[in-house]
Order: sequence, then C-alpha cells, then structure tokens
Amino acid sequence: MMELRYNRKIICFAVVIYSVLAGLAILPMEYGAYDDRGSSADGGTDTTVCGSAGSDIPEGEGSGADRAFGFVSAEVTQSFYASERNPDIMASARSASRTGDRARGAKADVEPPSINAMAAVVVEESTGRILYDKNALARRSIASTTKIMTALVALENANVDDEVVVSKRAAGIGGSTIGLRQGEKYTLRELLYALLLNSANDAAIAIAEHVGGSVEGFAVMMNKRAASLGAVNSNFVTPHGLDRENQYSTAYDVALITIEALKHPLFCEMVSTVSSYIPGHNLYNTNELLGSYPGADGVKTGYTGKAGRCLVSTAKKNGMRLISVVLGSPTRSARAEASRRLLDYGFENFRMYKLMSKGEVYAKIPVYRGVSEYVALRADRDIVLPLSRREAEMLKVRELVPDIVNAPVHAGSVSGYVEFVLEGRVLAQNMLTVSEDIRKTNYLDYLSLIFEAWGRMFREGIFADL
Repeated sequence: MMELRYNRKIICFAVVIYSVLAGLAILPMEYGAYDDRGSSADGGTDTTVCGSAGSDIPEGEGSGADRAFGFVSAEVTQSFYASERNPDIMASARSASRTGDRARGAKADVEPPSINAMAAVVVEESTGRILYDKNALARRSIASTTKIMTALVALENANVDDEVVVSKRAAGIGGSTIGLRQGEKYTLRELLYALLLNSANDAAIAIAEHVGGSVEGFAVMMNKRAASLGAVNSNFVTPHGLDRENQYSTAYDVALITIEALKHPLFCEMVSTVSSYIPGHNLYNTNELLGSYPGADGVKTGYTGKAGRCLVSTAKKNGMRLISVVLGSPTRSARAEASRRLLDYGFENFRMYKLMSKGEVYAKIPVYRGVSEYVALRADRDIVLPLSRREAEMLKVRELVPDIVNAPVHAGSVSGYVEFVLEGRVLAQNMLTVSEDIRKTNYLDYLSLIFEAWGRMFREGIFADL
C-alpha cells in the first residue's frame, strides 16, 4: 500500500511538471491567437459586408468597384464570423425602406419635376446631399440671395446689439431699399431684419461698412467665408447682389451657404418672420412661400434683370429639412411654383434612414495574445441618410475591418471603417473605434491559467482513480 501511494505521488508530480512545461511552451503561441494575421494597419486583409438593402448579394458576386478594391462578398465575410458581425446594420436599411414604403403606400419613386428656371438644386440640410439638380454648378448672377452670405458674415463677425450709423453711400444706393437716411442709427439686429425681410440694399451697405470697414473689405470677408464652406464657384463684389461685373455664384453654392446660415438661431428666426418693425419702418417678408407652403420657414428672394427671379426656400416635414434654390425664373409665380414642385418632389421621394448609431457595436474581433479574447469595434457617429425607395434597395455596405488585432489595443483607436455605397458612390463613411484597453498577455497570465486549469481538474476528480 505504501508503495502504491508513493507511486501515485510520483505520477501526479510528474504530470504537474509536464503540464507546466507544456503550458509555458504552448500557451504563448495559442492563447488569444486564432491566426498569425495582423490588423489592417499591420498588413491585414480588407473585407466588406456588401449587400443590397432590399436583397442579398449571391456568394462570390459583388460590384466591380468591390472587386477592384480587393473586397470579398458579404456571404464570405459573414460565414467566417457569422456570430461576430452586427446583423442590424443592413436590417435597419431594409426596415427603413419598408417603413417608407408603408408611409407612401408602397408607391414607386416620383419622377423629377419639370420647372421653369435656369438653374436649381434641392439638398437635405443635415447631410448636404443633392436630391435634385438642374445646372446646379453653372455660374450665374444670384441677385439678392447674396444677402444670405451678407447676413452670415455679419452674424459671425459682429455683435447684433452694435450701433450702426447709416453712411451717405448706404443712403444713396438704389434698387430695393427701405429709405434709410444718412446719419440715422440702428442696431445691427434691426438692419439684419431689414436686409432679410424687405431685401433692403441700403441696410446691406450699412452692415458691410460696419462689419468690414468698407464694402470692399466686407466682400473680401464674404469670399473667404465662401471658400471655407466649399462654395468655390462663387465670387462676391457687393453685399446686396445688384448686377456687377465678376459677381456670381451657383445654385449649389447658395445651398451650401444657406445650410451654414441656418445654424444660427437668429438667422432662422429672421427668415421665418412674416412681418416686423424697426424704428420708422414696417417690414414685410418678400418670400411668397411663407404661409402658403406647409412647413416653409425661409429663406430669401431675389431679382435683377440679369439674374431673373430667384428664391431660396426651406421647409421641414417628416423629420427632414430640405433647401430648394431656384435661379433664373421669369416671374414670381414661376419661381414659387418651381420651388413648391421641388420641395414636393423631395418630401414625397425621400426619407431619412438611420443606418448606424454612435456607439453601437459593429463587430467583435479576436485579439492576438491579449488578456481578452475579443474586442468590440463601435461606430464613431450616427449615419442618417436621405434615400429614395430605389436607393434604399440598392444601397451597399462596404467595410474594411481586420480579421484579428494584435495586443495591446487602446480604447478609442481607429481599427477600420464602414462605407455606405450607392452605385459606386460613397454616400457616407463611419470610423470603427476600439471599445476598451486590452493589454498583451505575459507569462504570469499563462501561469495563472495553468493553475486555474489544474484547480478545475482536481475539483472534477481527474486523479480519483490513480
């Protein structure tokens, strides 16, 4: 009996020594390692989740753009990590499409309208996406819609409670005015109301001289701000928009400027005001869509012989704000009708689809030699896009996500991205960031695992029969 117990101890001791040595040799290579592939930053592979919002792409297929960039199909990627990719990304697009169909009675997409204007554009405010365009990049005179930029530069560079003295030059300007007189004093706020409601050229000159030191100095400020917004096909010489040589813009540039101006609450308040009063003057908004088009709340009219009738309008409906720019209509009624048709087209044909939410987990990626097996990659921001029914059905998601990442990894670091692609055009991109710090494993971690394993073995009676 003594010899038998002695032999059992020798055997157990030998097994323990062998297990420790084997663990030290094997675990550093195996623990947390699924393959010796690094992250995309370390030469990892590019992958994609490409799929239609209305139907799946068959395995092995994909657009030419997908193949050109070395992406693999959705079916391949999702079969490899079927439980680790977030299946709700494209499901949200499908659900949104079906919701939009129910809201519109499952009607087909609306055909773009025919309008009586030389140039026009409709954009969605939050994304700046163009939903309709007609000669949107053609350089044209834009008349008093210039005053949107005038108001933007004034609001960004001066205090609206500043006192402004009307100069001789301001009092002597022609065209649309409210009859300001030389030497009169008004606050900048009051002059901005006159500028945006009555389209007062005399107010425009007074504002420019106060903010820029001179009309010419203010024009420099206008052009600098336009360039910063990407309105690269614009050049401003005056703050009022009367026909002048080398003063021009485009329908699209005007839309960009309007999007920025609408970020100022006071601007929004002014352009949505039907009537107001400043000392000695009753003010009335010249925008014929206010009060006549549901949801309309801005923005600015314009007219010169060279520019024709112009109207920048904005309206909000169904959680979406659209901006319509119409340039070069022959009459007031024609520009109003064109604006209504364009807004109707946008609201009837498009819906806002929330495709990703900031912070949501997009994928869980294996960590090579990390103290945790997986790390979550989270969306860096919300992705909300205006899409038509047809576009929602054709939308693809293209990803670059590593198959595996090397420890250590750090919370907040970028480790991939997701693109939403429509017919080869990237509509939006979202960075994927690491959710937590994960340090690299060391030998103490391996020893701890070995002893934990031994503890389980003894608790489960592995050596009971020895």
